[in-house]
Amino acid sequence: MFVELLSIIGVVSGFCLVTLAIASGLYYLSEIVEENAEFTCRVLKYLIRGISGYLILLVIFDSFPWKLTCLSLFTYFIYYQNLKTFPYINLTSTVFISSCILAVINHYLWFQHFGNPYIPSIDERLDPNFKLPHYPTFTEIASFFGICVWLIPFSLFISLSANENTLPTNLHDLSRFSNDNNMSINNSNSSRKKDDGDSDRKSVRVRGVNLTRALIGLIMEKINILFAIFGIKFRFGQNDRTHSELMI
Repeated sequence: MFVELLSIIGVVSGFCLVTLAIASGLYYLSEIVEENAEFTCRVLKYLIRGISGYLILLVIFDSFPWKLTCLSLFTYFIYYQNLKTFPYINLTSTVFISSCILAVINHYLWFQHFGNPYIPSIDERLDPNFKLPHYPTFTEIASFFGICVWLIPFSLFISLSANENTLPTNLHDLSRFSNDNNMSINNSNSSRKKDDGDSDRKSVRVRGVNLTRALIGLIMEKINILFAIFGIKFRFGQNDRTHSELMI
């Protein structure tokens, strides 16, 4: 009885620690992306090209399904379009929404492919020249999903945090900032005219939501509530990103 209770406590504690480690890692990666946006963009471009080439090699040498591979290549082509304005990604744009939809479809179809492998018939097995097909192991499947399916969408998700916190680095970005500022000023002037000079009206321009930090903040809040039961309180500073305090 007590051994089972101890195992439950160990599983819960391990889950909380792993969640905290993942949240901290996401926060750290988002900081790196903000400080090295141009380098991150180049890395993502090389990754997309490298993974696309690797998928073609899988079709040629490992007999991967060419239809699913073509879908994955098209998905990576859509991912690549997001990098044209990186790190400024419009969450309501057609390219970004298409990327999200294709990421889900790509994952589902590959999951179905590996979950329902081809099983030779009895007649094929009785053939003297029959060769047993290669069935991927769990390690091979997990590596394929981690690198060829999830890596680029996950990297783009992490990069969303740099959308509102990165200064322009070239003329294209600078012109984008100027156009956004002019649009914001025009919208503010028109709203003031409609409201007869109401200065308390909120700005028309809606900033992109920082999805990464919102998710991390929610995870931190849940962990804080869970550890508060055991008398441990985490307090993370909001103004100073590097400040964290553990109080017992």
